[in-house]
Amino acid sequence: MKKYYLLILLLCIGSLSFAQEHKANFKAAEKFKASNIQKMLKSTRVSPRWFKDSDKFWYTYTTTNGKNFYIVDPARKSKSLMFDSKDFAAQLSELTRKPWNHRDLDLKGLELEDDNRTLTFMIDSIDYHFDLTSKMITKGDSTEKAPKRNNWATYSPDSTWISFAKNHNLFLMKADDTDSTEIQLTEDGERWFSYAWDQGDTAKDKRQRARARWFEDESKMYVNRSDSRKVGELFVIDELANPRPEIEIYKYAMPGEQEVPQEQLEIFDVASRERMVLDIDKYTDQTISTYLAGDSSDKMFFTRMNRTSDSLDVCRVNTATGEITTLFTDVNHPYFNWSYQQLAILNEGEELIWWSERTGWGQLYLYDGNTGALKNKITNGGYFVTGQIQQIDTVGRKVYFEARGREAGIDPYYALMYKANFDGSGFKAISTEPANHFMNMSESAKYYVDNYSAVDMVPQSVLKDNEGNVIMKLEEADLSLLYQAGWKMPERFTVKADDGITDLYGVMYKPFDFDSTRKYPVISYVYPGPQTESFVNDFTTTGRYNTALAQLGFIVVSMGHRGGSPMRDKYYHTFGYQNLRDYALADDKRSLEQLAERHSFIDIDHVGIFGHSGGGFMSTAALLSTLTSTMQQLLLQVTTTTTSITNGGVKHTMV
Repeated sequence: MKKYYLLILLLCIGSLSFAQEHKANFKAAEKFKASNIQKMLKSTRVSPRWFKDSDKFWYTYTTTNGKNFYIVDPARKSKSLMFDSKDFAAQLSELTRKPWNHRDLDLKGLELEDDNRTLTFMIDSIDYHFDLTSKMITKGDSTEKAPKRNNWATYSPDSTWISFAKNHNLFLMKADDTDSTEIQLTEDGERWFSYAWDQGDTAKDKRQRARARWFEDESKMYVNRSDSRKVGELFVIDELANPRPEIEIYKYAMPGEQEVPQEQLEIFDVASRERMVLDIDKYTDQTISTYLAGDSSDKMFFTRMNRTSDSLDVCRVNTATGEITTLFTDVNHPYFNWSYQQLAILNEGEELIWWSERTGWGQLYLYDGNTGALKNKITNGGYFVTGQIQQIDTVGRKVYFEARGREAGIDPYYALMYKANFDGSGFKAISTEPANHFMNMSESAKYYVDNYSAVDMVPQSVLKDNEGNVIMKLEEADLSLLYQAGWKMPERFTVKADDGITDLYGVMYKPFDFDSTRKYPVISYVYPGPQTESFVNDFTTTGRYNTALAQLGFIVVSMGHRGGSPMRDKYYHTFGYQNLRDYALADDKRSLEQLAERHSFIDIDHVGIFGHSGGGFMSTAALLSTLTSTMQQLLLQVTTTTTSITNGGVKHTMV
């Protein structure tokens, strides 16, 4: 299905004299647009590939000197090259009879085998094997001869069985022979109430991927089937279809409509071929999410939420009898924050970690998986746990997670890393450098790679132990080509919301030939939320569109506003509830006024606003809404004349 987005850019440059005095630098805008600037930046993060049953890992990293392959042993605090790139390229040239660039080895399908010794990769549909001990490459078999997995098949965990859909029903067959007997498990599947992922497909007798999911021991499958037969239709036009454009029909429930998809949960026993339809109904027009209990097939879990998204049950299923137990109910007004909702199943369902905003901030709670009793809060306080649990150590009974807004003086949008014991004790911050952090932890939970950066900070990659101690610095991004080209980092700022109390955070992009004695029109890049905000927290070369746009002679700013981000607290997140058109405008306007009060180079009489998707909606609302007299005067200056260029200057612009 194609998606179409609205992009509105309103640039108000009021006088011809301004255009004649200051020329727009289109060459700089072209130079620093995304497709050009990305060539100047190489690696910015270390993505560790952990050895099997080990704390060792390997990774690749590219700088302007080329790409290197490294092996890291945290216990020995050592980092070494996996191989000599020149020797590796020489061996490849002998084996493939073609030259190789040793500075940028382009190897496909890189995998370290479970023996922790053999690195496999693919060249021209042929497998190659590199021995980490002998440092020798050997040529393997053609992958074209190897048995291929079908994209319509869902394989059981040990690849004994395949499940698939055909004519909207569910089928089963042995995986070792795709010509073996098809076992039909259902007969009631139909279009829009299908066992296939593509519910609207009209093909006959075609094998398709099913909506089935296997239990780990392969004894059962389950399907969450959605009945959309009564839901109204929408359509898009596939204009690239050959030989003529085609209409693609899909089901879509519009806000306020009575008919919405109805979900049905079914469990299939592989040995008996029997199906059990679970009685999950409680709320009208409910939605469900499912969770397996580790290796166990005797139970599973699901959540069900009402249509207004403010009441939710966490339930356990006895998969032998179909009995459903409601463990606990969580209520969250005005609605649940599904951006970060998470249920973690521990020890095959004996315990559960649940994320909830019941206090106004996202926190973690430990529940008994059998009785549903709350054991204790794992975290507690006026800060936001995102729900993105990084690692769970069930043996040490510790959880590692990211949170925002806890440390004084640090931007509350920065994800920092923490750990705590299941019983709520032992809470500790383990990564608090003032930047946005991304953790990748070893299976043993002894070590992790910490990648962190900010819009005004060079990306760093370090190895730490589970106490947050730095074991070694791994990498720092190479920005030499960017600096050589004249690129500069944007600037962070903080302003007050329209209430004069709430702090708002944002980023400012200036022309790289910035002159503080000049006056620059200001453009606000916006997105209303409520699932995200428009400004970037991580290192960025482009700021989406903003770096290039600033080179045309603008100050471009992007900031948050009440009702935007779900990552601060529930009040901030839901500020715009039932006021989706106008809630963001007052904060955006007041932020621009404050920036102009601080900086004489900002020309508050020439203001633009644009955005992507919901940002286009917000831009249009800014144009059409009745605001204060100042904003009315600014918007009345907008002209809808066609863009024209006179001697390099912008006369009037409406994009």
